[in-house]
Amino acid sequence: MSNYIPNTFINSFSLLGDHLRHPDTELKEIIETEKLYNAWFTPESVSASVAAIAEHLSHANLSKWTASYNLNANHAPKHIGLILAGNIPLVGFHDIMCVLLSGNHALIKASSQDTRLIKYILNKLVSIDARFSNRFTFVEKLQNFDAVIATGSDNSSRYFEYYFGKVPHIIRKNRNSLAVLTGHETAEQLHALGHDIFDYYGLGCRNVSKLMVPQGFNFTPFFEAIESYQPIINHHKYNNNYDYNKSVYLVNSDKHLDNGFLLVKEDTRLSSPLAVLFFEYYDSLASAEKTINMNSEKIQCVVSGGALKVNAQVVDFGKSQRPGLADYADGIDTMKFLADL
Repeated sequence: MSNYIPNTFINSFSLLGDHLRHPDTELKEIIETEKLYNAWFTPESVSASVAAIAEHLSHANLSKWTASYNLNANHAPKHIGLILAGNIPLVGFHDIMCVLLSGNHALIKASSQDTRLIKYILNKLVSIDARFSNRFTFVEKLQNFDAVIATGSDNSSRYFEYYFGKVPHIIRKNRNSLAVLTGHETAEQLHALGHDIFDYYGLGCRNVSKLMVPQGFNFTPFFEAIESYQPIINHHKYNNNYDYNKSVYLVNSDKHLDNGFLLVKEDTRLSSPLAVLFFEYYDSLASAEKTINMNSEKIQCVVSGGALKVNAQVVDFGKSQRPGLADYADGIDTMKFLADL
């Protein structure tokens, strides 16, 4: 049986948060050099991800989050297979933390795009609390697991269902986020929306890939408000995507707007190519809500300045890439899933 005591584990994660708020030399080196292993993981993106995690790792935040779950009983740790995504830095950390705080053992199949950061943080956790040394294992292939949490594409999800369908599982597919605008947003709100669009170069499922706007919407204030994000075009991979998509639209005579670093195109699809933002007109907020609800299984969150009657998480401008501890991916309560095993 385990000697799992939630409060002491919370203390350890809280100390980890203190460390991430004051990076040591090793972490600073990883932040600066991660771009050599993954060009999308620039120092700015990695620092933002580390800071976002550190913000939540306080004793108060962790205690409040875990209080509603039955995590007090001693139990033999179950082995939870984790297939992590690697689209943005440390995107799999929350799943690992859930497994560890629920008193279980994490079998981690890390993404080749994001291994150094995850390993560094878990090694730091072990240096803070040696009990975690036998609570996780990095693996190349999942086997001998009691449950699985797998994150991937719509394609890979079919394989995950086939291989892991006989055990308790959470399997996540492609999702996108969108913003609902009314035309009455302030310049500050529209500027904050730029974070939802451009943070992590738009690679996350919580990044806004589409706008829903009223008929006759004027895009000029939007473009003016996001002008300060122009330096994103200096990233060579982002620039390559911008140039490619712009060429396609010009060759095909596809109507679009272009401010020099973002292409904006009317399209009913949710998922836009990198460096492209789709938009769709709505007749009324009620019709926009209906469209969102019809596609709720493909939507991660909705950015809006007001209340919406939708079956999706609604967040304020600038907050889509700053989820709270209880803002679970795909709306599935990971901690409850683990606590109920």
